[in-house]
Formats: sequence, structure tokens, C-alpha cells
Amino acid sequence: MLRKIINGLLALLFMAFAFVQVNDPDPLVWIAIYGSTAVACIMAMYRYYPRPYLAGLLVLFLVYLAFLFPGMVDWYRSADRSLLFDDVAKMQYPYIEEAREFLGLALCAIAVAVYLVFGLARPAE
Repeated sequence: MLRKIINGLLALLFMAFAFVQVNDPDPLVWIAIYGSTAVACIMAMYRYYPRPYLAGLLVLFLVYLAFLFPGMVDWYRSADRSLLFDDVAKMQYPYIEEAREFLGLALCAIAVAVYLVFGLARPAE
């Protein structure tokens, strides 16, 4: 029962993340990312861990993380790391938006990786 509650809350959280991407410069990409992670959470509610789906998502997320990684490094090396939370800074420094996207995508990748591990631990269906 606790598993269903946690996975349900995660699904709602990722759906909320997808919803707020409507005003993003690239909304379709991020709605798809957060939406597909929400779908994985919903499937996990019922102990359904489709390995090809989860592995495919994880590979896509890791490839995209590699593209965003330089922006994350630039943010980490910046003098004022609090700019990550400044709404105006993303227009002044392009790496701020990349660092934010990196962190959001990392959350998705972690969730999908956990579900993939659960799926690998279960016998094949």
C-alpha cells in the first residue's frame, strides 16, 4: 500500500512538472520527459516494470544529460551559485537554464533507473 502511495505521489509530482513546462521555450520536449517519467511511476504503482521502456527512457535521459553537463559544470564553477534560483539570471547566463534542466532531468533519470532495477530484480513476464 505504501508503494502505491509513494509511486502515486511521484506520478502526480512529475505530472505537475510537465504541466508547468507549458511556458518553457521548448515545452514539448520537457512535457514528454516529465510525462514519460510519470507514466513509469504509474506503471510502478501496479508493479509493472517494462524493461524495454525503462531502459530506453534511461538511455535517452543519460544522452541528454551528457549534452547538458557542460552547463551544469559552468554553474558549479560560477562565483554565485544562488543564481540558479534567480528568475532573471537565466537570461543573463545561458548555463543557468542548462543547469536547471540538468537537475530536472537527473530526477527523472534517477526515478527511471530505480524502476529499472526493480524490473530487473523481478522475473521476466
